[in-house]
Amino acid sequence: MMNAFNFDSKQFDTQQFDALFFGPARAYASLSVDYAEKLAHAQLDATKAYTDTGLAQLRTLMAVKDAEGLKSYMEGQQKVAKDLAERLKGDAEKVVALQQDFVQQSQKLTEENVKQAQATATKATAQK
Repeated sequence: MMNAFNFDSKQFDTQQFDALFFGPARAYASLSVDYAEKLAHAQLDATKAYTDTGLAQLRTLMAVKDAEGLKSYMEGQQKVAKDLAERLKGDAEKVVALQQDFVQQSQKLTEENVKQAQATATKATAQK
C-alpha cells in the first residue's frame, strides 16, 4: 500500500512522476491564476465605473448655478442611483459566475487527476 508521505520514488519514471504530481499542480495553478486574473479585471472594471460615475456627479454638481440646476441635478440622482444599483447587481452576478466556473473547473480537474493518478499508480505497480 502506498503512503502519500512515504513511498518509493524509484517505482515511478519521470513521466509518471510528472503525471502524478507536477502536471496536476501546474494545471491547478494555471486555473487559479486565470481565476485571479478574471476576478481582478472584474474588480478593476467595477472600481473604474464607480469612480467615473462619482466624478461625473461631482462635476455636474459643481456646474449647478441656480435652483433650477439644483432641481435638475437632484432629479438626475434617481437615474444615477438606479444605474449604479443595476451595475452593482451585474458586478455581483459576474463574480458569482466566475466563482461557480472556478469551482466547476476545479472539480473537473480533480476528477481527471484522480483518474490519471489511479492509472499511473496501477501502471507503476504493474511494472514492479
